[in-house]
Amino acid sequence: MALEKKITCPSCGFTNPSPPPHRRCVSCGAKFDDLTRTLSRQEELERRYQQEGFSMLWFTVALTVMAVLTAAIVVGVPLVVPAVDFEGSAGMMVAIPVWFVGGLLVGLISPGKTFIEPVMATFLIAVPTAMLLYRSQTVKTMPYWMYILLSAVGVLFTLVGSYLGERIQMGPPPPKAYD
Repeated sequence: MALEKKITCPSCGFTNPSPPPHRRCVSCGAKFDDLTRTLSRQEELERRYQQEGFSMLWFTVALTVMAVLTAAIVVGVPLVVPAVDFEGSAGMMVAIPVWFVGGLLVGLISPGKTFIEPVMATFLIAVPTAMLLYRSQTVKTMPYWMYILLSAVGVLFTLVGSYLGERIQMGPPPPKAYD
């Protein structure tokens, strides 16, 4: 019986079975393009933080996470606790950190580098949320363009959250090899 060869991921250091499924690392999702080619230190660091493509699976997961978190906090909490009413501008101020946390969660649980998926999901959730909060305000405290601006800030915070989640998931960069 022949011994199974193991392949170490150049990005995260995880030992993968050979051949790895889908030519990707089981742990971090990094692609194994050409295992015989050695990358320079600079190439490894540049490749470590680059998204490799758009994943519909993780877009769907991010859309679900954002929808559930937004509905739970912005709509659900006021239904359970009537004293807390997130209408209008207060709802937008609560939605922004919710979207940051959603991006952080997706960044933490997704394999590989997924920055775009949570951002696109938040954009699709932010539009109806902003419209709902603008129409539900009883006292007009903000004009409609402020809801658009705050939605854009929420999308930006999602990008920051997903980036931080990916950085936490990947851990520190590998130590520098001394010559």
